[in-house]
Amino acid sequence: MSSQESADPGSENIRAIVKQKYGDAARIALRGKGASCCGPGSSCGPIENSKKDVITSDLYSDAEAAVLPETAVLASLGCGNPTALAELKPGEVVLDLGSGGGIDVLLSARRVGPTGFAYGLDMTDDMLALAERNRREAGAENVKFLKGHIEEIPLPDHSVDVIVSNCVINLSSDKDRVLSEAFRVLKPGGRFAVSDVVIEGEMPAALRKDMEAYVGCVAGALESKDYLAKLARAGFVNASIEPTRRYRFDDLDATTCGAEAVAALSAEERERLDGRILSGFIRATKPAQTQV
Repeated sequence: MSSQESADPGSENIRAIVKQKYGDAARIALRGKGASCCGPGSSCGPIENSKKDVITSDLYSDAEAAVLPETAVLASLGCGNPTALAELKPGEVVLDLGSGGGIDVLLSARRVGPTGFAYGLDMTDDMLALAERNRREAGAENVKFLKGHIEEIPLPDHSVDVIVSNCVINLSSDKDRVLSEAFRVLKPGGRFAVSDVVIEGEMPAALRKDMEAYVGCVAGALESKDYLAKLARAGFVNASIEPTRRYRFDDLDATTCGAEAVAALSAEERERLDGRILSGFIRATKPAQTQV
């Protein structure tokens, strides 16, 4: 962690909240239940079988789920299925930023095959322990889970063919650093292929400041044009955002844990903002020849 980040109490506060929530989610998965995108907390907890989280549910096919340990599926807190859209090829090296219980790492490992390799990077001890357990149960030999922060990827320059991530980059308070690090570790011609929550247009300031909503995948999301601009500043080309799901605030009420900011929205604000919070698949490429 840089000294600048260490001196930023806001950054450290966000990181601590995320770590707590996702640690709780790992423990809930081990009890045979799923958790909502925001993670368990005082105002939301495990998802019962009769309920579905509008962000995290129905992202993986039955065929994909059938080849994975149950706890890998239960611990999934993503907003998309990046491995299905990333067009992974046999022999490629893949890195999943914020790999959680390992669902996308294990699926990536199957897609790249025994000649390829899949890394997962996560900062939460409970998730890393769960992911390693899932790796052993799945018998995945071409997988390694790393402890660290997505703002400081513990891999060498030009070592990865594809970066995937599933609803994690929005949780970082230093997204420019994340994208810069992603660019660094990608090989020339490498692909950035992540699912993330994105916003079209401005969001109310109160919602942006709500830390519980931040962990709930809403308040930390970038505006789509800002996301594309940050990718360009990091050096990426051919960046695009493909919407995969759009959300209404009536649906998000049960998903966003500290719902005070959501509940405070007027009917007019809800109507204006409905559909402008979305899950998207973000693609970009590192140029095959980079400027020195």
